[in-house]
Amino acid sequence: MTARGDNKLTPSRLGFEARPVNATQEQTDCSAPTTATMRAAATWFLDQPTLPRHESLKLWHQDLGGFLRHLMPAIEALAADLPENDVPARVAMVGVGEARRRLHEPEAAGLLGEAQRVQRMARSVVALCDHHDALAGMRMCLACDKPIEDGETWLPYDKFSPSGGAAQSGRIHASCASVGRPRR
Repeated sequence: MTARGDNKLTPSRLGFEARPVNATQEQTDCSAPTTATMRAAATWFLDQPTLPRHESLKLWHQDLGGFLRHLMPAIEALAADLPENDVPARVAMVGVGEARRRLHEPEAAGLLGEAQRVQRMARSVVALCDHHDALAGMRMCLACDKPIEDGETWLPYDKFSPSGGAAQSGRIHASCASVGRPRR
C-alpha cells in the first residue's frame, strides 16, 4: 500500500460480521463466515495497492479482529482433539498465539502505521484459515481457493522456487488446471 486511495470494497459492504463465535456456534450458526470467506477478505485487503481511508481501516480492523476471534477457539478445539506431540496442531497453536498478540497490538501512529498493523492481522487471518483447514482435514484448491470435495477430480500442484525448494504444494481442481495458473 503506497498512496492514500478510496477502496471501493469495504468489509461492511461485504456483509461480514465482527462478533465472537465459539466452536459450538460455528457448527450451528449459518451466519458464521467460512474460512474461504475470511481468507478471501483478508487476501483482498492485502492485495490493495493503495492505503485505505482511516474509516475503512477501522472497519477492516473490526472485521479482521472478528475473524481472529472466530478462528482462534475453533483451532484450539481442533488441536485439543489431537495428540500432544502432533506437529501441525502445535504449529497451529503457535499461529493462534501470534494472532492473539496481533489482535491486542495498540493502535499505531499515522495512517501507514495503522495500515501495517491491520495488514499483520490480515496475514494472521490467512494463516489461521490455512491451519484450520489443515486440522479439519479440508483440501483446498490452490487456484480457486474452494474446497476439493470427495470424488472431485484433482491434480497435484507443486510450485518450485528458484532455489529448488517447494514454495507451495497442494492440489488444484482438474477444471482449474485447464483455466490457467494458480493465483499464488
